[in-house]
Formats: sequence, C-alpha cells, structure tokens
Amino acid sequence: MSAPDPIRVYVDADACPVKDEVFRVAGRYGLHVFVVSNGFLNLPREPWIERVIVGDTFDAADDWIAERASPGAVVITADVPLASRCVKAGGVALSPTGKAFTDASVGMALATRNLMQELREAGAITGGPKPFSKSDRSAFLGALDRAIVRLRRERGIR
Repeated sequence: MSAPDPIRVYVDADACPVKDEVFRVAGRYGLHVFVVSNGFLNLPREPWIERVIVGDTFDAADDWIAERASPGAVVITADVPLASRCVKAGGVALSPTGKAFTDASVGMALATRNLMQELREAGAITGGPKPFSKSDRSAFLGALDRAIVRLRRERGIR
C-alpha cells in the first residue's frame, strides 16, 4: 500500500485577504503552499512557499489549481466554480471567510452565485460583498486548522 499524497495548500491569491493566515497555519504544520496568481506578489521567502505565476488568460489560475486538486489538497478561494471543481476532485475548498465548500453545499453556492450574477447584470443589485472583517479572519483560521487536522488524522499523520 502506497503512502497518501502529502497535504498541499493552494491559494487563489490575486484577491485573497488571508494569505498571511495561510502562511502561519501551514508553517505550523510544515505544509507546502502554492500561491497562484496572474502577476507578481510579494511573499515571504520560505522554502515551503512557492510562487506560481500563470498567464493572464481568463481562469488561468483557477485551471492551474483545479488540475492539481486531489485528496490532500486544501484550496483557498472565493471563486465558487473553482471550489466546485476542487471538491469534485476530492480536495478541501475553503473560502477566505472560513466557509467550507462540500459536496452538499457547493451546488447551492453555484446556484446562488449564478443568480446574483444575473441580478447584477440586470441592474437589480449594485453593491458588492460586505467588507472583510476580523470575525471573518478568525473564522477562516479556525476552519483551516480544522481542515488540516482532519486531513492529518485521515492520513495517520501525528
């Protein structure tokens, strides 16, 4: 029996407000983090943090991450279609607010996203999401830690 894939963290980074929190938690557990973006981002110089700059084509970062999502992958994204792809591949997907996307919730999240997009395009909704808060950051930290602990337990990692 072969060993399971190592736990890896993928960050959809262009607009991610919790990169520092990801680095803090991943550093505590000794995990490799891939920070995927369309352009250069200033990142800590750590051997376990890898910068991945993809092309500027539509969904290039999403495609790069989705191609690598598998059991053992933790994906940090606010992009619901990307989260759906990752969950279907067996990965864990978390929003920056700490919401875990699951098989049970991702379908409803996609439907809500599509409805809201249609309403915005029709001019019925003109505002954006609520501002990111300290409680969102705290919820994210707890959700990421729980996801990693669960994956480590499933893999027999102490």
